[in-house]
Amino acid sequence: MPNHSREEKTAAFGRLLDIMDQLREKCPWNAAQTMDSIRPMTEEEVYELSDAIISGDSAEIMKEIGDLLYHMVFYARIGSETGLFDIADSIDKVCDKMVFRHPHVFANEGKRMSAKEIADTWELVKAKEKDGNKTVMSGIPRAMPAVLKALSMQEKARGCGFDWEQKEDVWEKVHEELGEVEEAIVEADMEHMTEEFGDLMFATINAARLYGVDPEVALSKTCEKFRRRFTYLEENTLRKGLDLKTMSLAEMDRIWDEAKAKGL
Repeated sequence: MPNHSREEKTAAFGRLLDIMDQLREKCPWNAAQTMDSIRPMTEEEVYELSDAIISGDSAEIMKEIGDLLYHMVFYARIGSETGLFDIADSIDKVCDKMVFRHPHVFANEGKRMSAKEIADTWELVKAKEKDGNKTVMSGIPRAMPAVLKALSMQEKARGCGFDWEQKEDVWEKVHEELGEVEEAIVEADMEHMTEEFGDLMFATINAARLYGVDPEVALSKTCEKFRRRFTYLEENTLRKGLDLKTMSLAEMDRIWDEAKAKGL
């Protein structure tokens, strides 16, 4: 697919704005929506885009970007109806923010910086923004899924220089947290166990990050692998007239190993 000209891109965005205006004014369903009502759908669209990126499906990525952009225009259209802001305000806001955060690109006195230098000082630059977050961690949504929240917190801390000097050093922390989980289990204190399991998972996510592994992707792959193998176990149990509830663990393990041998 050829690249479009700037004029064609601008025209396409204008067409989306026109369509949104007509839908908001003439479609009863669209007219009835609020920011709260479309928020869950936006979350779904974000995950669909993420799935497309993970699968490397360019056609699907293209489609999902459009779907997500539609949602952004939808929010801005609702905002314009309140008279508080419109899509131009949103775009100007992010443009101003990106210019401020990249003095090495846009400032005349900007110096050349490596990608690592930029990443290592990113949160400190953001902290200087007018109307920015009051603290580094305040920019992380509390409702964010826990694995992604942990990774985001660790990345933001790294952006302030708070990180392991050598990635190998993280394993001492992982082993320490594992030991504390085992101690909490012996105590049989549920609140303490919950805390220590959380600490262990946080440390493991940190280790994955340091070694360049996306923990969300890694865990998702493991979940899909478990789904395939357990489905194989279910199917072969039914096929043989067996009932999972009455089978021994050893019997189930034999079928599970069959699934592994088949590469599932």
